[in-house]
Amino acid sequence: MPLMRAILPICALLALPACTFVKMAPGAQQVKVLSAAPSGCERRADVAVSVTHKVGFYERSETQVRDELETLARNEAPGLGANRISPLGPPEDGSQRWTTWRCN
Repeated sequence: MPLMRAILPICALLALPACTFVKMAPGAQQVKVLSAAPSGCERRADVAVSVTHKVGFYERSETQVRDELETLARNEAPGLGANRISPLGPPEDGSQRWTTWRCN
């Protein structure tokens, strides 16, 4: 039994890279992600989103952190009347700023 108690936290830590902490909100699937600011669209608002990028000494996957930041920004857009988002810069320490847009 003591061995099991020692192994369980290690197994949980190894499974962490497969975990997704952020789920897509209703309406967010229709929000398109743009690589740059679009022309002919109405700027709605800037949003700042953040996720856990480090658990103790363990650095989470950069790709997974980026995906989760994008999902969080998409989740914000419908509530702001936006249907597009574009990053204002790259992620940094688990945070990123995005601009939301309303395009026809």
